Amino acid sequence: MMSDIKNTLRHTCFLLAALFIVAGHGTAVAGVGDSNAPPSWLKKINYEWGGYIKALGISSWHDDRTLFRTDEDNPFYDGSAFFRLKNRLLFSDTYIFDVHYQAILTGGDTFRKQNKLKKQFPAIDDVSGFQQTINDDRRLLHLTDIVDNGESHSLYQRLDRLVLTIQGQWGAVRIGRQAITWGNGFLFNPMDLFNPFSPIDIDREYKTGDDMASVRIPVGNDGDLQFLLVPRRDLATGKVAEDQSSLAGKLHFPYGSTEFDFMLARHYDENVAGVGSAGYFRDAAWRMDVTWTSVNQSQNRDGYFSMTANMDYSWVWLKKNFYGFVEFYYNGLGTDQYAKAYADQQIANRLERGELFFLGRSYLSGQVNMELHPLVNLYLTIINNLYDPSGIVQPWVVWNMTQDTNLKLGANFYYGGHETEFGGYEISSTPFLNKPPDSMFLWLTWYF
Repeated sequence: MMSDIKNTLRHTCFLLAALFIVAGHGTAVAGVGDSNAPPSWLKKINYEWGGYIKALGISSWHDDRTLFRTDEDNPFYDGSAFFRLKNRLLFSDTYIFDVHYQAILTGGDTFRKQNKLKKQFPAIDDVSGFQQTINDDRRLLHLTDIVDNGESHSLYQRLDRLVLTIQGQWGAVRIGRQAITWGNGFLFNPMDLFNPFSPIDIDREYKTGDDMASVRIPVGNDGDLQFLLVPRRDLATGKVAEDQSSLAGKLHFPYGSTEFDFMLARHYDENVAGVGSAGYFRDAAWRMDVTWTSVNQSQNRDGYFSMTANMDYSWVWLKKNFYGFVEFYYNGLGTDQYAKAYADQQIANRLERGELFFLGRSYLSGQVNMELHPLVNLYLTIINNLYDPSGIVQPWVVWNMTQDTNLKLGANFYYGGHETEFGGYEISSTPFLNKPPDSMFLWLTWYF
């Protein structure tokens, strides 16, 4: 393991600036005044850059019986602005270096109320679903810097990618902050152990990066073997710990028209085994993943199964292009005793680590997409807890306004009766209800 590294973002920003200078002006550095000078290695470096600016606005309506309505009026107004600057240095076909810089401003009524609640109830978790800030407390490298943290807003900057890729016919090695996705799930993905998206995430362009080393080795025809090492820090000590880190391997290979995945992982202090496959049934595609996770230090269980299975299909109706999928998800760790779930250490750990988003056991979900116009697409996603039943309805529209600009407008509606997961359930020993708020959102993105 690497020794303790106490980098701050101001140091890495200097590195980022230096990379831009080298990439953009390297040809002007060497060989000045000497037309016969041999080509400098700096001249051989190619570079790419780009990025985006995103603005998010949210209006949300909280139930009168929740903590958020104790002294507040509806609706709550919140907003965020996201800036990402990307640079890729291509030293050759073998060596590639990627850096992504982020600056994020977020805040509003929910942010202010959440900070107020945390002062009143220090042990309270984030029950709003409104993300405040990303931190690097668990990550190997400290590459996040809080610029300004107020009562109702936060401004911070970070490096979300800082990775060197070495590739050839033998495969590829990537070292540094990066993101990887395993598994075949659309909304739920039990094989994706590393920073999975929430099932209700609309913006899935970039996963949050983790510090890791990854290796990919081609196997046979169109197969590959992947290995991952993700060192993490213990929150209590701040030091890299084996029981907080991950070591994983996955074999992927095709057999006929079907593809298979086999995964083994040591994730935190538990063992995870997974099997996945994907193929075709007539004109539809199907996928399925099953995992078994051993559980340590638990009186309730030795381990549990999780699985997801989905099928997607595209068709034409009324001269419009349609696409849709259905997905079933089972989580053996789930429960129907939602108020007591937070006392289960295994559930609490996964909620805190961002690996678990819902508390139930079985879900049936689906999505339909209609191309209303080549530049306008309508979407409808429904996630339903089969036990309650309760769930989420997400309608939204995407308008590609220009080649570099798009707009997303949509809503999140929650349904269900009393004491259901999404209809609301009482928080233990309190008169309050834990119920997610209905909301409307607007994303505006400009790419450069």
